Amino acid sequence: MKDSMIRGADIVVRSLIAENAEIIFGYPGGAIMPVYDALHDYHDELRHVLTRHEQGAIHAAQGYARVSGKVGVCLATSGPGATNLITGMADAQIDSTPLVCITGQVASHLLGTDAFQETDVVGISMPATKWNIQVRRVEDIAPAIAKGFYIARSGRPGPVLIDITKDAQQDFGHFNYQPCLGFRSYKTHIPVEKTAIQEASFLINMAKRPYVLFGQGVVLGKAEEELKAFLEKSGIPAACTLLGSGALSEDHPNYVGKLGMHGNYAPNLLTNQCDVLIAVGMRFDDRVTGDLKRYAKQAKVIHLELDPAEINKNVKCEVAVLGSCKDSLALLTAAVRENSYPEWMAKFKELADQERATVIEPDLTPTKPGLTMGEVIHQINKYKADDAVLVTDVGQHQMISWRYFNYKKSRTQVTSGGLGTMGFALPAALGAQMYDFSRQVVCVVGDGGIQMTIQELGTIMQTKAPVKIVLLNNNFLGMVRQWQQMFFDKRYSFTELDNPDFIKIAEAYSIQAQKVTERGDLQEAIEDMLIHDGPYFLEVVVEKEDNVFPMIATGCSVEEVRLS
Repeated sequence: MKDSMIRGADIVVRSLIAENAEIIFGYPGGAIMPVYDALHDYHDELRHVLTRHEQGAIHAAQGYARVSGKVGVCLATSGPGATNLITGMADAQIDSTPLVCITGQVASHLLGTDAFQETDVVGISMPATKWNIQVRRVEDIAPAIAKGFYIARSGRPGPVLIDITKDAQQDFGHFNYQPCLGFRSYKTHIPVEKTAIQEASFLINMAKRPYVLFGQGVVLGKAEEELKAFLEKSGIPAACTLLGSGALSEDHPNYVGKLGMHGNYAPNLLTNQCDVLIAVGMRFDDRVTGDLKRYAKQAKVIHLELDPAEINKNVKCEVAVLGSCKDSLALLTAAVRENSYPEWMAKFKELADQERATVIEPDLTPTKPGLTMGEVIHQINKYKADDAVLVTDVGQHQMISWRYFNYKKSRTQVTSGGLGTMGFALPAALGAQMYDFSRQVVCVVGDGGIQMTIQELGTIMQTKAPVKIVLLNNNFLGMVRQWQQMFFDKRYSFTELDNPDFIKIAEAYSIQAQKVTERGDLQEAIEDMLIHDGPYFLEVVVEKEDNVFPMIATGCSVEEVRLS
C-alpha cells in the first residue's frame, strides 16, 4: 500500500484505518496536535470521541474492546496527558484487554531537556504494558503501529503504548503499510500436546467429584461453545470467576455459580471437596483462592492455560495443558467419557438452597424498610435483554451486581477485575455503548466511584450514547465501610460522603434523570429507564449499612466462607 510523501501524522491515521480501527477515544494537546489535525481529513473513515479526561479515554477504549472483542484505541498528548493513561494501562494489563495507546511526545531534539510537558512515558508505562516503544522517525511509525496491533490482540491480549515525537508526526515519508503477521522473538501459538490431553482425560475419567473453574480465557479464546460441549459430555459442574461471567449461560444445568471473595457459597466451599479441579482460562488470583496454603490441597489440578507464566504460579498443578482453551477443550471433550455426577451435583444444590434462604431472598425480596442493592439488580433482570451488557465500577455495588445479574451471553460483563479501579464504569460503559447503540448497556455505579470520572457525563451528552446509569447511593464508600464494620470495630474513618444533588448534575448534562427512595417506585422507574430512547440516570437511595455476603475475608480459606 504505497503512496506519495505524506506527513507522519497522516501515516498514523491511515495506519489505524488499515488496521480496521473504527473509533478512537482521546483528548488533544500540543504534542499530539499534528495527529489531531490529520484526523480532520479522515472523519468519514475513522470516528473520534472527545472524552473529558484521558483516563476516561482509556477506560472507554477498554469498554469498547471488552464488548467488541476488537482492539481499543486511545489518543493523548505528552506529559500529563500520557500519565493520565497509566491507570487504564495497568487495568488493561492485569485484565488482558487489547489496547493500542498512542501518545504524542516532545520533539526529538528536546528529549531529556525537561521540556514543557515532557515525561518519560515509555519508562513509566513499562510495567503496565505488554509492549511499548518510542518512535522518533517518520519511517518507523507504520511498522510500530502494525506491530503494536499484532501484539495487543494476539496470544494473551494486553495494552500497547506507542509514543511518537512531534517531529516524527510533522516530517514527511512514504506510506507503505504492511500488517504484522508475527516476528521471531514472539510466539503466540502453542500447540496442545497429546500427552497432556491423555493425562488430563485419565484423571477426569477416574474422578468421583470433578469440578471446572472457568475464567475470562474462555471469552478471550472464543471457546464458549467448546466449554459448553465439554461440560455437557462430561457432566461436570462448573463455576466462573468475575471476568469469566457470561462465557456459560447461568441457565445451563452444569452452571453452579460464582467464585471468589463474594461469590456463591457452594462453589467456594466445595473447591476444597472436589477430587479433580479443572481450571480453564483462569489464573488462580487471590480473590478466588483465599489462603493458598489451604486451597484445594485434596485435589489433583488440571490447568488449561495459554500463558505459560500462569502455570504453577499460584497453584501447583498435576497436569498443565498449554495452548488456546478453544483447542484444548475440543481435544479434551473427544477424550473424556460421557458421564454424570448426581450426588456431587446434589451437594451444590443443597448449599445453594442454604445461601438462597440466608442471603439471596433477603437481598432480592427484602421486608425491611430500606431498599437493598440486590433488589435493584433483581428488577433490572426482569426487563433487560439477554445480551444486555452490565458495566460496573468497584465496590459493594460491583459485587452485588455481579452476584445477581443474570448473565446469558458472552461479552456482557465489563468491570475492573484485577486492578479494582474506581471510576472505571462510567467511561467504560460509554465505550461499550459506542460499539453498538442498539444494545442495552447498563452502568451500575456507587456514589464514590462515579465522582472520580463524573465528567464523562459530558461525553455521553455530546455523543448521545444511550447508556443507562444506575447509581446505588448509600452515602458511603461502602466496601471500605463494610471492612471497617467487620474488622475495625465500626471505626468509620473517612468513608462517609456528603454527596451533591446527582439529579441536578445529570440534568445539567441534558440527561433524563430520576431519583427513587421508596420500594413502591422502583419497578416502574427501572422499566422507564430501560425503554427510554437515550441516556438515562437513575439514582436509587439504598441502605447505608447494607453488607455483601457471602464473604471470604482476606487470608481465610475458601472453607471459611461466611453467610453473614
